[in-house]
Amino acid sequence: MHSLIKTTWIPTSLERAWEFFSSPDNLSCITPQDLDFHILDRSQSMKMFAGQIIEYTVKPFPFYTVHWITEITHVEPMKFFVDEQRFGPYRFWHHKHFFSPENGGVRMQDIIHYKLPFGILGAAIEPFLVRPKLEEIFSFREKQIKKIFSD
Repeated sequence: MHSLIKTTWIPTSLERAWEFFSSPDNLSCITPQDLDFHILDRSQSMKMFAGQIIEYTVKPFPFYTVHWITEITHVEPMKFFVDEQRFGPYRFWHHKHFFSPENGGVRMQDIIHYKLPFGILGAAIEPFLVRPKLEEIFSFREKQIKKIFSD
């Protein structure tokens, strides 16, 4: 099992941050364009709720498009939500998003636990392909979040 923890301070109110992050449609504007991210279905709702299924495609590597389905398993408004992969590229994916007021803004913390398929092969490529790609994605997200909330 691998984990990734990222913390971002957002210069905005908790209400505004929650409003943005609780809408699945906003995920596309904080995802690198080269991932060719597209939401296919979000359970007929513009707002997140526990039990919501989100279906999308993403291209983690050139010429490799993945159909990914996640479920929002827990939501505590203005505090946290959790998404878990139901079908997709990982053997296991559990992503917690925490929000808390801090220094006149919001501290957002992402905690991801993941496991790759393919046993030893998956373990061998994780530090060279998967981990760097996840780091790149979350670095991009942090920059985009800062831009979006800098007004």
